[in-house]
Amino acid sequence: MTIGARVFKTGLAVAVALWFGELVGLDSPVLAAVAAIFTVQPSIYRSWMQVLDQLQSNVLGTAIAIAAYWLVGSTPISVGLVCILVILLCIRLKIEDTIGLTLVTVVIIMEAQNQGWPTALDRVISLLIGIACAFAVNVAVAPPRHRSRFVRQVQEAQAMLSRLLRTSVSNEMKENVFRQEQDQLRKLLHKLDDYYRMFAEERVWKKRSRARKARLLVMYKEMLTTLEKGYELIEAVEEQYFAVPSDPAWNRMVDDHIEMLCGYHEQLLWKWDGKLKPGAALAAPPEESSVRLTEMIAAEGEFDEKLRARIAAQGETEVTVRARLLVVTSALFAYEDRLRRLDKLMDRWFQREADGKDS
Repeated sequence: MTIGARVFKTGLAVAVALWFGELVGLDSPVLAAVAAIFTVQPSIYRSWMQVLDQLQSNVLGTAIAIAAYWLVGSTPISVGLVCILVILLCIRLKIEDTIGLTLVTVVIIMEAQNQGWPTALDRVISLLIGIACAFAVNVAVAPPRHRSRFVRQVQEAQAMLSRLLRTSVSNEMKENVFRQEQDQLRKLLHKLDDYYRMFAEERVWKKRSRARKARLLVMYKEMLTTLEKGYELIEAVEEQYFAVPSDPAWNRMVDDHIEMLCGYHEQLLWKWDGKLKPGAALAAPPEESSVRLTEMIAAEGEFDEKLRARIAAQGETEVTVRARLLVVTSALFAYEDRLRRLDKLMDRWFQREADGKDS
């Protein structure tokens, strides 16, 4: 088990908050540590937004707590009712992420009123120090690098996708291993979507850098979409291809076509990473191969007697079999089409980089 940057920064933020709280002589520095735990986020932008939301919600919570204390006191029932009110207000204001710390604020303010205003003020300051320390740590220590992380995860996802696709039709991988890797790939695609959104959220101030980032976002979105289309092809093979008997000739054609697409995808990532020689030709499949495969499946009279008998034994019809196989070829075409789009986008990207132009 490895310690990630966010885990390390959370521990560091807690330590800094406790140290600073003791340095300025707070009575409750532990509250600063609690606030720091809630504030550390996976990106600087989200951390800043969390700071703004926490300040808004804490001001709101403090005001409600003070008003509630003077109106109904700080009995257990009144504190519970005020907490319910605060939760509803946070949901209404769409700051649900701050509910936890806001409730902490409400409880400690209402409880501290019995000890006087200095104690209540001390606890509010503790919370603000914790929020500030967490944000400072998130910015200063190992700031998130979503771009490099995204590309690295794309390469990992492509390797896993290629392994699954290459064994999907040939059915060479053990079923439990295949399922396990498929689940891992699905989770990895969800992570990639999160990384993409975090990279898109980051603010860029220079005009030239903003234009370059906008083009990068288009590239990364296409990389992610291409991986998703490859995953949809895996699902199509599982749900449709193995649901009906198939001809060995179709198996070979589909398997060969998937092999070409996997090689093409792999070379595209080499191209993006600068590992290919200038002018090197990519192993893209012939454009007519998908059409030829579709025509072969849809053609009348392609079923021999033995295959017709197997189809009838499964309670299927020839029309159903052809429809299922055409779903697979449709997924193949969608994956191939995205690969070709990605190739063209990369060419335009490298051309723009070479020309030094921004739009």
